[in-house]
Amino acid sequence: MSSLTDKKCKPCEGGVKPLSADEADRMLSELDGWARTGSEIEKTFEFRNYYQTMAFVNASAYISHQEDHHPDLLVGYKTCRVIYTTHAIGGLSENDFICAAKLDALIHP
Repeated sequence: MSSLTDKKCKPCEGGVKPLSADEADRMLSELDGWARTGSEIEKTFEFRNYYQTMAFVNASAYISHQEDHHPDLLVGYKTCRVIYTTHAIGGLSENDFICAAKLDALIHP
């Protein structure tokens, strides 16, 4: 489990610089299977069936609500693609990586 899972997201209303590419890549190295595409990080989670996919979606919604940081989700029958960015700053923040780590912990506690 990453130390990111022990952190809590901080409110971000803008006025803060996004992480640099080097900072983002360093934080990305703490995650499993996530990829950085410009100002976003993303991962596609795969499941055995629709029920498991939706259980993951609902659990991720709970985490998003608790952290007040919300990803874009693209849901398929056996997949859920998760995309994080911090819209208020137009790039990546530590919040994106904290939430990504917490979603990984759902699959590999």
